[in-house]
Amino acid sequence: MLQIQKLNVKAAILDMDGVLWRLTTPLVDLPELFRQFDQYNVRVMFATNNGTATIDQYVMKLAGFGVSVEAWQVVTSAMATGYALKKAFPNGGPIYIMGEKALHDTLKDFDFYHDTKAPQAVAAGLARNFDYNMIKDASLMIQKGLPFYFTNPDPTYPTPEGNIPGAGTVLAALETASGVKAHLAGKPLPFLFELGMQRLHTTPEETLVVGDRLDTDILGGQESGCKTAMVLTGISTRDDAEKWRPQPDLIIDNVMGLFQEA
Repeated sequence: MLQIQKLNVKAAILDMDGVLWRLTTPLVDLPELFRQFDQYNVRVMFATNNGTATIDQYVMKLAGFGVSVEAWQVVTSAMATGYALKKAFPNGGPIYIMGEKALHDTLKDFDFYHDTKAPQAVAAGLARNFDYNMIKDASLMIQKGLPFYFTNPDPTYPTPEGNIPGAGTVLAALETASGVKAHLAGKPLPFLFELGMQRLHTTPEETLVVGDRLDTDILGGQESGCKTAMVLTGISTRDDAEKWRPQPDLIIDNVMGLFQEA
């Protein structure tokens, strides 16, 4: 029996960075991976804390690796930020945005736009070009009492050259400068997992969360009631995973391990 069969799931919610690829380098034979998911009738969604690309850009990136997916199958922390803001500000409107173009574009889909004069809130995420003045301006906005939203807490980001600063590095700077803790939107919070299961039409018991990071992917999956599989191609190590409580349901060298004998 294969690992995926032993877990007895109908769907998988996959992280991408550190699970499927590192930047532009695939970690496994991706077309073969998704042929295997199809063969065993496991539906797939993608949930990433990386909000520096839009849904369409992720669909195109997967297509570049030979994998065809639809936009509904991808959810990001930028989307989660938009949903969180929409709960607080149902009509959308002006907010102060500190982040890359993808965050601006995604929040525009939720009827929010960048404004420096009369913003209702501050929304921020990873900005790979951020500098002192960006931190200063955003932190001053937060200190005025504006609600502060941030995409995700990942401190690092896996690349072929090693783990580089992630969104959490920017988050730490803004929280330190402003003295205010952010409202987080992405994993390990439940929103992306709940949205994924809604779209997959599965229960938590029928859903497998696959990730490379214990404190976001695995923690969020466990707290959402899902089964979890930890891959060793990203951030967390086997030693980390074996010490984690409760342990992931599966610890595998890479995501293709789902289709190896149990």
